[in-house]
Amino acid sequence: MAVDVDWAIGEIDSFLELTELHRPPDPYGVVFLGSELANRGRQEAIVASAHVVEQIFGRVMPNWRTEVPADRNHDINRWCQHIEAAQRVRTALLRQVELREKLGDDAPQLDAARLHPWIWEGARSLWQSGHYREAVRVACVKLNAETQNKVNRRDIAEIDLFNQVFSADPPQPGKPRLHVAVADGSKTFTSLQRGVRCFAEGCYAAIRNPISHSVGDLAEDEALEQLAALSVLARWVDQATLTT
Repeated sequence: MAVDVDWAIGEIDSFLELTELHRPPDPYGVVFLGSELANRGRQEAIVASAHVVEQIFGRVMPNWRTEVPADRNHDINRWCQHIEAAQRVRTALLRQVELREKLGDDAPQLDAARLHPWIWEGARSLWQSGHYREAVRVACVKLNAETQNKVNRRDIAEIDLFNQVFSADPPQPGKPRLHVAVADGSKTFTSLQRGVRCFAEGCYAAIRNPISHSVGDLAEDEALEQLAALSVLARWVDQATLTT
């Protein structure tokens, strides 16, 4: 679902108010040189608010932990990275429509959080830390495992697994099938089953295998496209009818 902009901005404003920096007054009769800046709010309240705004950051700016510098956390205040991220995300939310219009790009946006849960849940933590190739690899592993779980088979995996479970042949003992349409023996049914098998083979031959044998990372856009392809396959598996 789309971000509730008004709610998100309200949460960010609350966080920024709690983390506002100020220099506490020195005790009466004592002068400290170079005393650290403190936050207006109590640390317990800031921590609770941070838990919420971090989820907002992840939706609007997934790589905020690597894109926003953290060096001032040690030198000035532990929340400096969060404060700058909050300011950036707030601006992005307020002006996202304007920016798309003025920059001439009003094309649909692919939201990774709306990919099939098997794919995004497997990839999210690695994605947010900028490890795109590894995020795609883990998503492939997760999809394979969920498919094995659905058909209760551990003896086969990946291409062999998908070729067998999406076969148009009748199921056999210990070899169930996944049907994406009513198994009426029609050309449509056979074609759909073959299409899913071929798509799955393409995903694991052209995405999973190269990732496991290559060095270096993927570009973010390329990795997102690959996650989207895996999401299509995951949705077919999830929605398919198990036939034994």
